[in-house]
Amino acid sequence: MKIYNTLTGKKQQFIPLEEGKVKMYACGITVSGEAHIGHAYQALIYDIIRKYLEKKGYEVTYARNYTDVDDKIIAKSNETGIPADEYAKLMIKEIDEQMARLDVDDPSLWLKATESIDDIVEFITALMSKGHAYATDKGDVYFAVDSFPQYGKLSHRNLEDAMNGVRVDNDEQKRSPLDFALWKSAKPGEPSWASPWGEGRPGWHIECSTMNRKAFGDKIDIHGGGRDLIFPHHENEIAQTEALTGTQFANYWIHNGLIKVNGQKMSKSLGNSLLLKDLLDKYSAETVKYALLQTNYRGDINVTDTLFPDAQKHLTDFYQVFLTLAEKSDVTGEFPEVDARFNECMDDDFNTALAISDLYGYFKKIKTLISSGEIDTAVKMASQIKRTYSILGLFKADAKEFIEKYGAEKEEIPEEVLSLANERLVARQNKDWATSDALRDKILQLGYIIKDGKDTYTLTKK
Repeated sequence: MKIYNTLTGKKQQFIPLEEGKVKMYACGITVSGEAHIGHAYQALIYDIIRKYLEKKGYEVTYARNYTDVDDKIIAKSNETGIPADEYAKLMIKEIDEQMARLDVDDPSLWLKATESIDDIVEFITALMSKGHAYATDKGDVYFAVDSFPQYGKLSHRNLEDAMNGVRVDNDEQKRSPLDFALWKSAKPGEPSWASPWGEGRPGWHIECSTMNRKAFGDKIDIHGGGRDLIFPHHENEIAQTEALTGTQFANYWIHNGLIKVNGQKMSKSLGNSLLLKDLLDKYSAETVKYALLQTNYRGDINVTDTLFPDAQKHLTDFYQVFLTLAEKSDVTGEFPEVDARFNECMDDDFNTALAISDLYGYFKKIKTLISSGEIDTAVKMASQIKRTYSILGLFKADAKEFIEKYGAEKEEIPEEVLSLANERLVARQNKDWATSDALRDKILQLGYIIKDGKDTYTLTKK
């Protein structure tokens, strides 16, 4: 199995630190608002990676965090009048509910910044004792970037490039514009905790490093997050963690692409954020997953007006095949070629896009098998698709229920066609096959295809 490693800029054979076990951490959500599609995508990707590693036989310990103290959360607290800690709890509850609707599993470990304050203070103190951090007269503590010569190795930037990409604040007590906050001194009305440097709260970057070390120790196998976190967040994580431990922090750095809406970067300022709740009110969880997983996880996803409707249509077509087979045979069995091909795709840097593109060929073959009367073989192939693709969260619904709930809106079918279809249903119930066939041909001439179910039928335009 090969994974694209941002650190090296190439695909590498995956070799875990400990045989048969994987330690994986993915940066979670800053709970300053409801979950949007970007949050959903990132959570979905690492949930699938975890599940595929488990399919490969690894024992995976997967940790995700909630950033529950942050400038944005404090701003929302001031805006709503809800205390910051209570606001964070409300958002976590809402986000958890939406992720459950999306059918994304919880990680092995949930980590929260506010539950790791003592560990953060200890981490910062150790950095200061090694000369990698310094406190100011105001009670802020900064990491001294020039104390870590390898700074920039993840984002492949030198210090001059890094200077151009970092936001420079106006703290005159910083030794360098690149130095970043490990501890922020308390401001009126903000949540704060006691520390050797005075009341304050942790900086964003130190939270993830501390929670990682608290959960896993000095080294992990995989660290993941969105591509927008490479610099400065993950770069800073590497600097502060490796400065403390003297060893490589993570062996593989994985970054998923970003969400664009009609070609534009999704952002609150542009007013084009897509809330997960709104999507799931309109589309099935499987539709959202299918739409997102059609793109390789490292690529950006462009959400157009047709992305989700098209995905729902494809899924409805696939479920129609499952429904047809369910009415013809209850045989069970395996179709190893499907599973082997899926593994081949996923072994190549978790290529869900390639795995999903194979579905069109599979269902075309199943339809051919049905037409030629090889029903049992078709059922075995369909059963294998359900088992294999369940890792992607697909084909877990009841076919009939899915079609009824999420199928394309019913078009107005002419009364003449409906009358012929009802007449044909009676003929079939009376086992008058000659009349049934003649009526089917008439319906076909009028531009419709009729598919039989048990005591029912469906009509689709030719």
